[in-house]
Amino acid sequence: MTPLISVQRLCKSFPGVRALHDIQFDLMAGEVHALMGENGAGKSTLMKILAGVYTRDSGDILRDGQPVDFQSPREAQAMGVGIIHQELQLMNHLSVAQNMFIGREPRGRLGVFLDEDKLNAQARDILAHMHVSIDPRAVVGTLTVARQQMVEIAKALSFDSRVLIMDEPTSALNDAEIAELFRIIRELKGRGVGIVYISHKMDELKQIADRVTVMRDGEYVATVAAQDTSVETIIGMMVGRTLTDAATSHSTTGRGDIALEVRHLNAGPLVRDVSFTLHNGEILGFAGLMGAGRTEVARAVFGADPIESGEIVVRGVKASIRQPSDAVARGIGYLSEDRKRYGLATGMDVESNIVMSNLRKFLSFNFFLRRTQIRKTARHFIKLLAIRTPSATQQVRLLSGGNQQKIVIAKWLERDCDVLFFDEPTRGIDVGAKSEIYKLLRALAEQGKAIVMISSELPEILRMSDRIVVMCEGRITGELTAAQASPESIMHLATQRETLNAVA
Repeated sequence: MTPLISVQRLCKSFPGVRALHDIQFDLMAGEVHALMGENGAGKSTLMKILAGVYTRDSGDILRDGQPVDFQSPREAQAMGVGIIHQELQLMNHLSVAQNMFIGREPRGRLGVFLDEDKLNAQARDILAHMHVSIDPRAVVGTLTVARQQMVEIAKALSFDSRVLIMDEPTSALNDAEIAELFRIIRELKGRGVGIVYISHKMDELKQIADRVTVMRDGEYVATVAAQDTSVETIIGMMVGRTLTDAATSHSTTGRGDIALEVRHLNAGPLVRDVSFTLHNGEILGFAGLMGAGRTEVARAVFGADPIESGEIVVRGVKASIRQPSDAVARGIGYLSEDRKRYGLATGMDVESNIVMSNLRKFLSFNFFLRRTQIRKTARHFIKLLAIRTPSATQQVRLLSGGNQQKIVIAKWLERDCDVLFFDEPTRGIDVGAKSEIYKLLRALAEQGKAIVMISSELPEILRMSDRIVVMCEGRITGELTAAQASPESIMHLATQRETLNAVA
């Protein structure tokens, strides 16, 4: 039988990054083919190529056995390939029908005015074919996320899609809504639609997938039958790479007093009943897959996002943190995963960035800058952190990613924060700079600083953490000591929907 879609020897690179290498993948009619892999495995890149968002560098894509070369999403849609992104692509102020046929609305006899009756009738036919009861005239913004997702599926089917790509379709759905989505998927299967299903949730595989393809570090690993393959085997394929530079570097001084305690914290959909403790002199790793809620926890504790309920206790005293300045006043610093957007003023120089979090200290009469003290402080941190810069007056935007990250660290060290949240501290920096950041984090912990390290890289989490908290869908699903942690144990907890009892 000829596959609906076949990918052969496909490669794709971005500047300085090899995203995909020699990938193979095929999808049959009436099949749900799950695509699995850690963050950064290349799943989304592959699907965006199939959907015409990206173009490939080399390799072949066959549609019904014939070579195709999608140059845009519209070309892919014309060939019956639709994609439903994790972030829904709908316009909330328009109706269901208008969203489904945006840019393709039926017109009246003169070809000028929109034919609303025909538009709604066409949308109603597709929704009825899906056995979904949604009024095509309803404003999309008034629908639940699950209903909006049904609209996205209907929109894709309006192009007569025979290939449907779903990227994390259940990430924002509850159990009842997931059951409804699975019913729709089975119905589409029965009509011969092939579905590529991207998910991190192991418990969904046995329910919905026929086959599973695993990717790792931009390369193809294997394709297996979902029903005949254990979850443990699939996880092993996902995390099976050899850990580079895997020598552990855990605390040799032991944990000190509790520096930070978070109790039953709730803040938005991705922080639900989160509780944990952080001790002086330790690195507490936060692990989980994309959308688990790790960054949202850090932002809530730091006051960047509003808290609905819960308590934050700093050094034994309950703290009211409503904005970042409240957190900073209590000795909490946050190094954002997006350093250029939230951590640096890239148009300013090195010394200005280093002192900006504690600027009052460098003012005379609360107005005049004490330039000599600023320069002396900047030079101290440049030497301490081995920041490679021609001078303290060099613009930050001209430095490498690793040196920019060190400047963000210097900013919070100058403020003398006792609790530091490092969110993806080595994202986008080279191997040499990573090693320096690791040494710096461990040195800070040995000095008694309390550190939370959020990372999507399992080798990094395993190498650096004294304890590891694992999250899934906004909840903590387990806690591991360094001795208990392994790629497999972390991945099991990261794919659990329900909270488990902590094991440490």
